[in-house]
Amino acid sequence: MTMTKTVLTFATLALAVASAANKYSVTISEPATVAGTAIKPGTYSVVVDSGKATLSNGKTTVEVPVKVEEGKEKFNSTTVRYNTAGSMYQVQAIKVGGTKTTLTIQGPRPDAAN
Repeated sequence: MTMTKTVLTFATLALAVASAANKYSVTISEPATVAGTAIKPGTYSVVVDSGKATLSNGKTTVEVPVKVEEGKEKFNSTTVRYNTAGSMYQVQAIKVGGTKTTLTIQGPRPDAAN
């Protein structure tokens, strides 16, 4: 019985560590769009899973396809790359501080046209 509890504890801990590696925080400084969805300035939780990123801040949640790339060197701080279309900023990529990870937005959500 003790061996089963030990294995279960390690499995739970491994799962927690694995999922923590895919959760980031990013600050959006200007009103912007992410794959066509308008978001307000603020600090967003970003969870990456299976090629999708979910950005959450309060009641606002946006899910978008992303390309996850690992660079050669760690980024000193988290930065957001924007494109401007008219007067609105469009989030194109997020470089995650303290990691080598770049999250590149791949396009609108599949249900954005609905």
